[in-house]
Amino acid sequence: MNEHSLKRLEYDKIKVKLLEFTLSASGRALAEALSPSTNDAQVKAWLNETEEAARLLAAGASVPLSSMDGMEPFIALLGKGKIYSEQELQALSAWLSAVAQMKRYMDSKRFIAPTISGYGDSMQDCPQLRTEIDRAIRHGVLTDGASSSLAHIRRQIAVAEDRIERRLNGLLSKYKSALQEQLVSKRNGHFVIPVKRDYRKQVPGTVWDQSASGQTLFVEPVDVGELQGEWQLWKAEEERERTIILAGLSELAEQHEQQLRWNMEAMASFDFIFARAKLALTYDGIAVKLADRPYVKLAGAKHPLLGTGCVPLHAELGGEWNQLIITGPNTGGKTVTLKTIGLLALMVQSGLLVPAGEGTTFGIFQHIMADVGDGQSIEQSLSTFSAHMASLKDILGAANGRSLVLLDELAAGTDPGEGIALSIAVLEELLERGTLTAATTHFNEIKRFASRTEGCINARMTFHPETLEPLYQLEIGEAGDSFAFAIARRFGLPERLVRRAEEKVASYRNWGGEDSNNNRPANIQSLGEPAAEVPDKGQSAAAKKTRRPAASKESGAAGSEGASKPAQRPFQVGDCVWIYPLRRTGIVYRPANERGEVIVQVEKRKLTFNRKRLSLYIASKELYPGDDYDMDIVFESKENRKLRNLMGRKYVPGLTIVSPPEEQQD
Repeated sequence: MNEHSLKRLEYDKIKVKLLEFTLSASGRALAEALSPSTNDAQVKAWLNETEEAARLLAAGASVPLSSMDGMEPFIALLGKGKIYSEQELQALSAWLSAVAQMKRYMDSKRFIAPTISGYGDSMQDCPQLRTEIDRAIRHGVLTDGASSSLAHIRRQIAVAEDRIERRLNGLLSKYKSALQEQLVSKRNGHFVIPVKRDYRKQVPGTVWDQSASGQTLFVEPVDVGELQGEWQLWKAEEERERTIILAGLSELAEQHEQQLRWNMEAMASFDFIFARAKLALTYDGIAVKLADRPYVKLAGAKHPLLGTGCVPLHAELGGEWNQLIITGPNTGGKTVTLKTIGLLALMVQSGLLVPAGEGTTFGIFQHIMADVGDGQSIEQSLSTFSAHMASLKDILGAANGRSLVLLDELAAGTDPGEGIALSIAVLEELLERGTLTAATTHFNEIKRFASRTEGCINARMTFHPETLEPLYQLEIGEAGDSFAFAIARRFGLPERLVRRAEEKVASYRNWGGEDSNNNRPANIQSLGEPAAEVPDKGQSAAAKKTRRPAASKESGAAGSEGASKPAQRPFQVGDCVWIYPLRRTGIVYRPANERGEVIVQVEKRKLTFNRKRLSLYIASKELYPGDDYDMDIVFESKENRKLRNLMGRKYVPGLTIVSPPEEQQD
């Protein structure tokens, strides 16, 4: 899957929420490594696991999961000869008790969760190891029952300590005047009495410590030196025996290495599975149906990051149509719709339940790619349009019949005419490849393309008809309006400014010969228009779909029907004509010569056509105000017009005007 698309669709935010529900480091590692799978069997297995775990949680069950504190490093060191401490071995015993509890719990849930309950069968609570650890260690300390030698040694230590204390108690009276208080204590493993600093010489022996003030010295009298040496020998024996016992328990743990590793893997898997189930409960997720082909059907679906209050979404791709063109005003939910489709598809292929209604269905996609957001980057010097192109390059490099592509704001960030043409070309390419595509747009040319192209359909985000508040509902089958002026008023733009804009649009349509369904001047090609259809600006929308330009002998329509119609007037400079070979309009630059050749400007090119290949679309007098309109504005570049004005005022040595060459068309 494309990493940029995953981030644009906020898949990373879903993973962050998933991580919050894990208890163990191993379970968290599994969640961090999660990514959408393209394997049908894997996705099906994941979804089944999550659904079973969610059923257990929904039933109010308290799952005895273990956080496995300290177990990951413990098991990682098995086989390396480490002698574990009493605390580490006791933690192992406690964890094995949790394993046994989890094993019993899952065994009791076979009817509710037959698949994941079977995972508990691989867990081993290692009863022999647990028994040995519990017999030898209690409260983090070796018990006397750990071995007979340890019990004997500790008895000898107790005897030695008793003899030392009795000897010292006798010395308390002997050195009474030199002592700070009548007390026997232990410092640095030695039995001592507190001697006043000034009377130090009265008590022969070794100083092992002193008080904070320095006025009291803790002295081991020479009278108990021999007994102290005996006690230390027994303490050394105790430490040696402790090492022997811990080494034996550590070796026993190593003998169960494989079972312990299986237990950790199983417990981590349970942690990961139940984390997915806990996440699903936060947004009432369900397990969707899986289709055996690329397909999307959303029934009451919601974006999982928007909470339960968002409006359910109903949409379909891959059935009767492979492309869904979503229109409507800004703030209406178009982008959220794209993100919902894409994010839910990613979640399904990650084994996650999704917030949707029954009947929601997804196929498994090889690629889920999205160009959502403007993608501008200061660091990479990318404009909005450049960012779109970079994304489209990646998308077109991978898109195939098992891909889901989501495109936000087609034709944005560049010249509308060129952007629309490029967008429709991209849509046609994706349609040809069989790629499921959902796209948003404001442009009516793209809406018309969707309405007239098989396998493509329009949809709109609805608004309240009176308040113009967005309803965030998707209606399939109809294109929506942008409501730019109404939204501008609702957000408080000055009324005089909005009225002025409305007047400009009205005059633009009347003066420019605009197709009312197009929102663009008539001299700009209607992209997506069928080859033999030329709309007439004066007809109704229904009639425009089938009417062709008026034919005459002059326009090449021979025959009795053409002869019965009035002769068409010769083309004049500035006429907007329909060019049959190009299936678009152009402006007459030079009328027909004696051979019937007409030079027509198409964008910035001067092309020559036989007049029979042209028909009048809009007369020049309807396009340009007044008889003295300067046609150089239409045909000349701004630079050439400046040069021509300069040459008209004075002579400039070496100054020339270069015009594009005229091109002959067959």
